[in-house]
Amino acid sequence: MSNKFIGQDEQRENADAPMGLASAPVDGKKIESGEDGEVLIKEGPMAELFRSAPKVPSIDDVVEGPVIAFGRVRVFVDIHPFGTGIIYGREYLSARETLKNVNIGDTITAKVMGTDNPDGYIELSLREARQALIWNDAESAMNKKTIFQLPITDANKGGLIINWNGIHGFLPASQLSHEHYPRVPDGDKDKIFTELKKMVGTKIDVLIITANPKEQKLIFSEKGAGTSERTSLVEKYRVGDVFDGIVTGATEFGIFVRLEEGLEGLVHISEMDWALVENPKSRYKVGEKVKVKVIEVKDGKVSLSLKALIEDPWIPAGAKYKKDQKVDAVVIKHNKHGALASIEEGVAGLVHISEFASEADLHAKLELGKVYPFIITFFEPKERRMTLKPAG
Repeated sequence: MSNKFIGQDEQRENADAPMGLASAPVDGKKIESGEDGEVLIKEGPMAELFRSAPKVPSIDDVVEGPVIAFGRVRVFVDIHPFGTGIIYGREYLSARETLKNVNIGDTITAKVMGTDNPDGYIELSLREARQALIWNDAESAMNKKTIFQLPITDANKGGLIINWNGIHGFLPASQLSHEHYPRVPDGDKDKIFTELKKMVGTKIDVLIITANPKEQKLIFSEKGAGTSERTSLVEKYRVGDVFDGIVTGATEFGIFVRLEEGLEGLVHISEMDWALVENPKSRYKVGEKVKVKVIEVKDGKVSLSLKALIEDPWIPAGAKYKKDQKVDAVVIKHNKHGALASIEEGVAGLVHISEFASEADLHAKLELGKVYPFIITFFEPKERRMTLKPAG
């Protein structure tokens, strides 16, 4: 088998190139000296030879070659045409069980750990090479959106632990499918953890969505990895369709609604009402019947809306209000930019913090739930945007 390696650094070093080489013809072509004496061959047969020459392996590259000799707690590998590689010391000890089955002439894959060995060898690691190849496979699977059926090995309050090819990966609870997301009415994290632990030992279909070898981060998602049966159910739904459904769960980011047996859709918090929704769990209870509208069908998921079935309050508001008009509004929320004040249900504007001496001053003068007089300073109902300032 021919030798090869996966390069991390595409720049080839020319440590032995003559310094200060003047322009001169080569095969009737021209060479020039670049920075630090680097030889630049711009055209001709020599240029083609330089371009086609294999790149010198550097640290973290994965190389391949035949075993040529065994020493005392060391193995020598031919890394043609660059020299001899050596697996020794800690790297030999960590791979000795694997090396017991290796004979002279067998081709092995290893990772370059050092190129400045005092004896002139290229230092190699079998253990690191295996890890590098696994991460390469993980990145490939992520790009191809390969679906794996994997067992859940553990759980914590944030999600599930999954082992893939010897690497521990994480599946955040937010990346679970509608079917498996913990249905905890009050959103108690300890109760969610209890539900997640029930899944340990079971297998689920997942996709790799993050593969970062430097940070040793492998993240999975169950979303988009559903079965063909689910896909066939989803294919029946079209954007604009309206259905009666039943609430099956409420979370901090929305509610789940069962459309039919085996299929649920999510009403995101932003699609629950035109007015500000602080806590979806206080709005709907499990088992409650709701009418929803399909707003997106994508990747085996159905996204739903409640507010799409309610008239947009900004439409009639556009005919009633205008810039510089004095209005009464109720303060519904404080945030880092100031306060939100609603002049009608679902029509709210920002009172910027710059209108006050400090954040404490704003909180003292605009209490939550109280009504105050304001002046509309900006009003664009088509964009659903409005700003206000205190009147007087």
